[in-house]
Amino acid sequence: MEFQKKQEAMRRLLEARRLDALILRRVSSFAWATCGAASYVNTAAAEGAATLLVTRSGLHLITDNIEAARLEQEEKLKEQGWQFHVHLWHEVQNLAGRLTGGLRLGADGPYPAAQDLGAEMALLRAQLTSEEGERFRELGRECAEAMNIAARLVQPGQREYEIAARLEGEAFRRGVQPIVNLIATDERIFAFRHPLPTQKRLERYAMLILCGRKAGLVCSLTRLVHFGRLPDDLRRKAQSVAQVDAAFIAGTRPGRTLGDVLQDAIRVYAQTGFAEEWNLHHQGGLAGYEPREAIATPGSTLPVAAGNAFAWNPSITGTKSEDTILVGEQGNEILTVIPEWPEEPVLVGGREIYRPAILEIP
Repeated sequence: MEFQKKQEAMRRLLEARRLDALILRRVSSFAWATCGAASYVNTAAAEGAATLLVTRSGLHLITDNIEAARLEQEEKLKEQGWQFHVHLWHEVQNLAGRLTGGLRLGADGPYPAAQDLGAEMALLRAQLTSEEGERFRELGRECAEAMNIAARLVQPGQREYEIAARLEGEAFRRGVQPIVNLIATDERIFAFRHPLPTQKRLERYAMLILCGRKAGLVCSLTRLVHFGRLPDDLRRKAQSVAQVDAAFIAGTRPGRTLGDVLQDAIRVYAQTGFAEEWNLHHQGGLAGYEPREAIATPGSTLPVAAGNAFAWNPSITGTKSEDTILVGEQGNEILTVIPEWPEEPVLVGGREIYRPAILEIP
């Protein structure tokens, strides 16, 4: 049972660190520990409107009277086994402090008098159960559907805000919250790796980026659309970044480290003639309840494990390749495939890996 496994994992962490209690304030940690419940009100906030406190013998939920009813009635957290501690919204009460007084405390981030276990919690969130794997597959399909519809409805003359609104609407239509929704057109694709949408109107070339969240899990993907014949230099870049992405996907196997996988990709960047491009933006990494639970860096010893999800996002100025994958015992599964989207076949280690190409519209 997923919930039981997570309680056991948290208590093993307490035992290993010789602590009495663990306090979880991050939206991602709350969703993980409750098997998908939402503690946020402000979707831009990293910390939610409710806090979890896990001791060696109890499960406690701390919130105010505004949030308590929804968490009980819709998220069913009392039924799950959490003991509610509720204060009035206008009362400044440190319930967490009162409940943890005298305890050796760990937390999923900086917290007074607690060990910062943020890195450890990120790894726990990334160790997906079979149930989470199934939810990730569903989320991947839904994000791919939303992206496919939004991308194919892009037209010259549309403002980036309009494209973003379509992508957001298609995501929400499927119950997916677009926590990252980036749009760039034409020269902005070449200028910015994180292009917030603007009033600029599309001429020929559009990039759509989505990180969609559902039941706490986050899927990431990028697609590009070009009107008219693709320039030769841009086609070469797109083919090269597809080779880099294929190296990432092929290399993300149990027994290897994030540093190993990154080094594979860096070699392909060099082989394709774009040796320095990897320095211009992070390349992605371990996914889960955050868009990236851990980003791959040179020399990282963080191991790849079966059941992990990864979102790699290599880019060469003016193009990018990004999907979310699930690492299996026998192979990797791309969760955000869009059927009938044009693809670049890349031969890696004797087998073909297909990466999304730029959609060319005459």
